[in-house]
Amino acid sequence: MSGDPHPDPGNQPAQAESHGDTPSPAQTSDVTFTRAGALWVSLVLGFLVLIVLLIFITQNTESTEFAFLVWRWNLPLGVAILLSAVLGGLITALVSAARMFQLRRAAKRNLQVALQR
Repeated sequence: MSGDPHPDPGNQPAQAESHGDTPSPAQTSDVTFTRAGALWVSLVLGFLVLIVLLIFITQNTESTEFAFLVWRWNLPLGVAILLSAVLGGLITALVSAARMFQLRRAAKRNLQVALQR
């Protein structure tokens, strides 16, 4: 029995530091990426976007006159905006596909030149 209020830290057994926020290896579960999981997430997101679009179209049913060059037609505003967005997406996809085709041809050409050396 020693009367020292501050015991020597060198005499005490070393305690392993444990962090409360790091889980032990038995507690961690590795969740891997799968194509089925990605498909499920994309389907759910697609349905959510579809629901939002349907709400948008049903709230914007006022018929509006549109004119392009010599053509004139009437469409509900929501449908017209949706059609313009779809056409814009298709144009973007076509331009992107043309660019990918161009880059693929250039890559094949560069590969053939590199193999001939």
